[in-house]
Amino acid sequence: MTGKIIGTGSYAPAYIMDNNELATYVETSDEWIRERTGVARRHIAGEETVSSMAAAAAKAALADAKVEAAEIELIILATNSPDALIPACSCLVQREIGAVNAVCFDITAACTGFVLAYNTAQAYIASGLYKKILIIGSETLSNIIDWSDRGSCILFGDGAGAAVVGASEGTYYTPVAHTDGSKAEALTLTNRFVGNSITKKQETTYTSPEFFMQMDGQAVFKFAVSKVTEVIGEVLEKNNRRPEEIDYFILHQANQRIVEAISRRMKQPIEKYPMNLMDYGNTSSASIPIILSELGRDGTLKPGDRIVIAGFGGGLTWGASIIEW
Repeated sequence: MTGKIIGTGSYAPAYIMDNNELATYVETSDEWIRERTGVARRHIAGEETVSSMAAAAAKAALADAKVEAAEIELIILATNSPDALIPACSCLVQREIGAVNAVCFDITAACTGFVLAYNTAQAYIASGLYKKILIIGSETLSNIIDWSDRGSCILFGDGAGAAVVGASEGTYYTPVAHTDGSKAEALTLTNRFVGNSITKKQETTYTSPEFFMQMDGQAVFKFAVSKVTEVIGEVLEKNNRRPEEIDYFILHQANQRIVEAISRRMKQPIEKYPMNLMDYGNTSSASIPIILSELGRDGTLKPGDRIVIAGFGGGLTWGASIIEW
């Protein structure tokens, strides 16, 4: 038994900030940002939260799958920017959509989050424990980035994407994932709750740089280009597939130059690497499900298409899976 994506959905905040508006907050320009990242605009949360966007995306995915919320047995939500530490955002989604029979938990795996959520869903389905699982990536990265740091604030946006994974008799593809904690300092965000009133006094304020996302851009770029190329090759080899047999490579939407570099290394045409980061920026764990939803909705993805999804990000973590649409 394997899992098959039977429905997708997405949600993005109504407020759109283009590069020209961003240039009023930090020294930059539309040309400078587009040249280095490919990003032209991004959605920024107003009243929206991780859980409210996740619930909206989940409702869209359920409608697309023609599945009732009460049929969902497990909800896995990937996020780096939760509404709160307790309760898990997945529990709030369960309440909002009425998935009364679902077990819920969140995972934190940076921009690899949705890929690992998908792999986890596959493991549960393969075990026979669950047959219908809702997986979600949702982020309000605008809450955790330093809007005075030109190197990072130009990249990120907010949004959510979801997929319903149902048990199927189709082909099972072995996933691949890796972690290298020795390079964890390349992408960090310090927890604001780092002190207590008994043994440790909080010496810094929540406006200190460490309480916002910190990124070594060059290190992340080099890591992504080399490791994602490797992990795609690894997942293809494990499943006895050649790059030519894959219809689309859907990568985490981090940076246009990263995607283009991976396309060159894989010797596959850039047309097989869909991108929407020009309209969303980097939405971390939400990027892959958002673009899956868009490509499914506009008819780009056809039944039987073979797709590689690949995520990479903080941890450092990276992974890839093959999906049959």
